[in-house]
Amino acid sequence: MQIGIDLGATKIEYVLLDNQNKELMRNRISTPKDYIETIKSIVSIIKDIENKNKENLNVGICHPGATDKTTGLIKNAHNSQWLNNKNLIKDLKKNINNNIYLENDANCFCLSEAYDGSASHYETVFGIILGSGCGGGLVINKKIISGSNGLGGEWSLNQMPEMDVQNLNSEKKIDFSNRIEGFLSGKSIEKNFHLKFGKKMTAKEIFFNYKKKEKNSYQFINDYKVKLARALVIIITTIDPDAIVFGGGVSNEIDFLDEIKKITSKFINEPNLKTIFLKPLYGDASGVRGAALLGRENFI
Repeated sequence: MQIGIDLGATKIEYVLLDNQNKELMRNRISTPKDYIETIKSIVSIIKDIENKNKENLNVGICHPGATDKTTGLIKNAHNSQWLNNKNLIKDLKKNINNNIYLENDANCFCLSEAYDGSASHYETVFGIILGSGCGGGLVINKKIISGSNGLGGEWSLNQMPEMDVQNLNSEKKIDFSNRIEGFLSGKSIEKNFHLKFGKKMTAKEIFFNYKKKEKNSYQFINDYKVKLARALVIIITTIDPDAIVFGGGVSNEIDFLDEIKKITSKFINEPNLKTIFLKPLYGDASGVRGAALLGRENFI
């Protein structure tokens, strides 16, 4: 058995899988907005599961951002700032003696879907999370490719392809609003809609109105399709994956993947684009399942 923990900005979800990937239990709690309390919560989860099962278990944890391979410190956790510059494994091991494995949440999402999910029949799989934030992960032959800097798959850190890069002042502080995440995430959808139309709405409401063909929402989401397709061009022309799996709350609202693929094909000038666009088999549960898989013998 393996424990999987999804350490999100608002919730900590945890799962126990057996060696045949069967889910034995699942639960979630709110994430403390404090690092020390987060450590206590994770330790409590692990001890509770082990006490019930009378067994020392491997633990996989997925989290926003990446773990620096030299220092062990978490970096780029933009939606969970209290995790940055912290050595999560070291601090957890002060309280427990389990084998602990950390990975980016999008990498774990992709691993789950590539291992036994909707993309299990494909060799090279790219996983995209379009949620409150935006992230990506790369899995080849059912192995996470995190790269030398732990930034493998972090395609959303790129500038949106349609931006005029020459007009970006490199001396200024990094402007995340010009990055892919600044256009495709749920928070950016809400922000940009408000800037364009002067009306505050949730991303869910904007998509709902789009489906009703309300003028502003319909225009906005059609423009969103183009931006998403432009961003996908980077992935396909760089990695050329067999399949791309779309997860996250915003992806749950997208029912036009075929249309996105057609627009992407047009931008690449590849009318017979072979890349498969997929929804996840395990939905929002994929990240925590992928975290549990980190503790499998063949991933250690």
